[in-house]
Amino acid sequence: MDVVAHISTKWRQRMFFMFFMIFGIAAWFLYDGYILWPDEAKRHVEYSKIKDTLIEAGAAVDEESTSVRLAWERHAREMDYRRNIPKERTDNSIREQRVIGWAMMIVALLHGLWIAWNHTLQVRTEGDIVIGASGQRVKIDSITAIDRKKWKSKSIAYGIYEEGGKQRRLCLDEHKFKGCEAIIIEADRRIKARAQQDA
Repeated sequence: MDVVAHISTKWRQRMFFMFFMIFGIAAWFLYDGYILWPDEAKRHVEYSKIKDTLIEAGAAVDEESTSVRLAWERHAREMDYRRNIPKERTDNSIREQRVIGWAMMIVALLHGLWIAWNHTLQVRTEGDIVIGASGQRVKIDSITAIDRKKWKSKSIAYGIYEEGGKQRRLCLDEHKFKGCEAIIIEADRRIKARAQQDA
């Protein structure tokens, strides 16, 4: 029996979706921290000068005054800025965006490396030996039972076998490694055949 169970398309798609989601969030925070928020902080300084000048001159009561809004919109047109009133972005808040962005980017890159490493793994058989994803070698005839508790929900089964007087489990993850089901079916067939011989 020769089976090679490689990384499945579904698992690959899910992992790449997570990678791009984390990468996208990181890029968003970095864009805010290095471009959007510093630019808004600069515009807020200009807006504050206009507002304070109008309030000191008695032409406005506070920042909610129509004269402040109109003065800012006129200035924004002249400077080719967006018309919306800029929010105050402190140095600390800008720094926080950058820190979060870089932390998320590191997580994304580590996740990407983990995905790449997982693509080097496989579950396979060599004759009557099953070689698990972590490298354990198990004779298919030494598997005495198949634990299917997680099969319906996660497509994961475990081959139960003994080694060194201890009961051990070989993970056969069909969701992650497409082709494991063939190993499970063969192990099951042999377990039933042995049971019939012993009966």
